Amino acid sequence: MSDAINLDGPAIDPPGDEPTESASPVQEVPVKVAGRVERLPPYMFGRINTMLYQKRRDGSDVIDLGMGNPSDPPDPIVIAKLAEAAADERNHGYSKSNGIANLRREVASKYYRKYGARLDPESEIISCLGSKEGFSHMCLALMGPGDTAIIPAPYFPIHMYGVILASGNVVALDVADPDKFLRNVAYTCENLTPRPKVLIVNYPHNPSSATIDPSFFVEVVRLARKYQFMVLHDFAYADVAFDGYQPPSFLAVDGAKEVGVEFTTMSKGYNMAGWRVGFCAGNAEMIRALGTVKGYYDYGMFQAIQIAAIVALRETEAAVEAQSEIYQGRRDVLVNGLRRLGWNVTPPRAGMFVWAEVPERWRKAMSTMDFAMMLLEQGDVAVSPGSGFGPAGEGYLRLALVENQQRLRQAVRQISRCLDKAAAAQG
Repeated sequence: MSDAINLDGPAIDPPGDEPTESASPVQEVPVKVAGRVERLPPYMFGRINTMLYQKRRDGSDVIDLGMGNPSDPPDPIVIAKLAEAAADERNHGYSKSNGIANLRREVASKYYRKYGARLDPESEIISCLGSKEGFSHMCLALMGPGDTAIIPAPYFPIHMYGVILASGNVVALDVADPDKFLRNVAYTCENLTPRPKVLIVNYPHNPSSATIDPSFFVEVVRLARKYQFMVLHDFAYADVAFDGYQPPSFLAVDGAKEVGVEFTTMSKGYNMAGWRVGFCAGNAEMIRALGTVKGYYDYGMFQAIQIAAIVALRETEAAVEAQSEIYQGRRDVLVNGLRRLGWNVTPPRAGMFVWAEVPERWRKAMSTMDFAMMLLEQGDVAVSPGSGFGPAGEGYLRLALVENQQRLRQAVRQISRCLDKAAAAQG
């Protein structure tokens, strides 16, 4: 019986404590990452985040205006619905990667109600794990080696690196003047061989807060037909607008569904950033391609979140409008405060950011990154340097409207004291 198999023992005997004489020296296996990863530059905000973390560990009360991370909670009825749905054991299995039918129908309803755009929830809408995930996977679905995308400059990082991770090439065009941007799109298509395959647009724009009127998308559709490119519109700030301005939807334009798609999110206006609820809508074939990629990568978002998102879309439009008013109040406090310091700042019509030009004295004295580091190190205010959004952002700062009005006033005071002290030290 001593030869009986021990079913509870290991499959093989573990090595002894002492190596045998014949054992080979351990050799490290070289790790060589893929070329697509090597093409990514060092994280531009790493220095700022490291110092921010250290200062907070040391007890400093840093006012963080760097990241557009909503600080307000979702509507209570949405949280209550999430708790109710999470308590239902039927909602804890895998979910369809394209989103439950009722959620897609609710998105279609909002598009028709708000923009007059008709969408088929079965073939022209897909849910995403936030719009950023949907966008990056759409790049994988559409692009490959040798393909080129036109992107806005300055650029939100995923607009650049989503293309690069899909092995595509990028042409960045300045968005400050919408008409000039469109002329440059046409010029690029006329002079680049092979022609660009994709045009990426983002209005209201992050980081610059540039906005456009509906006629802009009429011209985008015309150019897409003429030059045979596809359109990806990142509409992340659709629900955050001020002074009566209504950001136009790309899909509201005749022919838009023939040439492209639009990405929306519940992160901003609905204060559901951590919930990761986004949507892609538009061209059915592009939606199908995105669904194919997503089918391999994920099983869809937690169904309880989708159920709560239905309630948010259906019942909290008033809360979304009220949230825009909160952001507008914060915008006014920050813009007016910076103007009193002599800064050149244009009040944005939409979005969660103020895009502020660094005063000339400091633009000549240091880089935008060094200026942002000075504000953090000496002023306890964290901001995003414009250079983190590409060369077109040099000379600007992006300040997020994520703190309340009192904290924003305090941030302006701390910036003022910091610059006065730095100026005095310079003589």
